[in-house]
Parts: sequence; C-alpha cells; structure tokens
Amino acid sequence: MNKRPATAAKAVCLVGICAGSLECVKLALAFIPNVEAITLLHALFGYAFGVYGVIASLVFVSIEPLIFGFGSWVISYYLYWPALAALFMLLGKMKINGRTVPTILAALCTLWFGVLTSLVEVGLFSGYFDNFLWRFGVYYLRGLPFYITQLITNVILFPLLFPYLSGKLEGLYKSFLK
Repeated sequence: MNKRPATAAKAVCLVGICAGSLECVKLALAFIPNVEAITLLHALFGYAFGVYGVIASLVFVSIEPLIFGFGSWVISYYLYWPALAALFMLLGKMKINGRTVPTILAALCTLWFGVLTSLVEVGLFSGYFDNFLWRFGVYYLRGLPFYITQLITNVILFPLLFPYLSGKLEGLYKSFLK
C-alpha cells in the first residue's frame, strides 16, 4: 500500500501546526513590547523539522499582514524569518546542538534583525543616497531599547529551552512523519 498521501497530509498538518504555534505565541506575548519567543520557535522548527520549518516560517510571514495590515515591515519579515529557520535547519543537518552555538547564533541573528529592519525602513522611505548613514544611525538608535529587549529575551530563552525542546521535537518528527 502506498503511504505517500498520508505522509503528505502529515507534512501539511505539521506546517500548519508550526505556523499556528508561531502566530499564537506572538499574539500571546504582544502585550509586552519586544519580549518574544518566536525567534526560538522559528529556530526550533527549522532545526527539528528542516524544510517544513522553513515553509512554516513563510506561512507565518504570509499570515502576519492579514492580521496587522501591510507595511514595510513585511519585507523585513520575508527576508528574516525564513532565513533564520533555514540557518537553524543547517545547524540541525550538521547535528550541532547544546547551548552555546545556538545561543550565539540566535543573538547574532537578533542583532541582524534590528539592522535589517532599519535598513529597509530608511532605504524604502528616504532613498539610499542622501545622508543615508546619518539617517540609518538615527533610526537604529531610536529602536535600540527594543532590540536590546529582544536580545536579552533570546539570550535567556535559548540556553534554557533550545537543547531540551530541539531533542523533543526531533523525536516527535521521527515518530510522526518518518
């Protein structure tokens, strides 16, 4: 008997559950400015579920503007979240686990998120040529308290939760989809 349709249906369910989890966690923490756990979830889903985690990131990003409206931030989201999941997917393929490497990678990615969103905002609304570095600096510094909050959140969450949850999710993936 061919088990391909059941496996495809399970893959669709997995992506839907991951994307739904991302959205629920984001909405649950929305009342606390920039305290977020979706960086951890994107990383976990990419690490444990591979390409399905990246697809879930794309679904999440596609749902976001339907809830919050379209803005320039959508560009940053499409660039950042699937790339984060893909980066951790590579980490999973290399079997790099533990606390240190994922936490450092998450911290670097969190710092990059602030730079990326600032680059998109400044570049889209004022052009890249006239006083770009000054405008970028002002915009980035204005968001610095929020970026620091994100960084602190991720530096606390990753060493505490990533090693444990990645192992649990990998086991779930092997028993559920493979």
